[in-house]
Amino acid sequence: MKGERRKELIKAYKERKSSPGIYALRCVATGEVWVAPSRNLDAQQNGIWFSLRLGSHPNKALQTVWNAEGEQSFAYETVERIEDEDLTGYLLDAALKERLRHWRATLGAGLAVG
Repeated sequence: MKGERRKELIKAYKERKSSPGIYALRCVATGEVWVAPSRNLDAQQNGIWFSLRLGSHPNKALQTVWNAEGEQSFAYETVERIEDEDLTGYLLDAALKERLRHWRATLGAGLAVG
């Protein structure tokens, strides 16, 4: 029975729907904002917090502020979800890129990756 349950869980994981969109990281202490696209907003925060805690985030400016202000000063926010299920592959990438430009301009934000 254990093996069957494991197979069910793996199948459910593979069939789950991803929720692409744009997220923002805000430092409430400094007022700085960084935004980035994600193909799965629901799982994104864990990966970001993990790399920031380890001191290995690719955005060195973001990492520096995190180190100075601490985790308690940061908030993860979903700023936009892309609900169109017909967008996949190249079309989804293009939509994410366009919405990223929009949100960077609107929020005066830096790029949260690299």
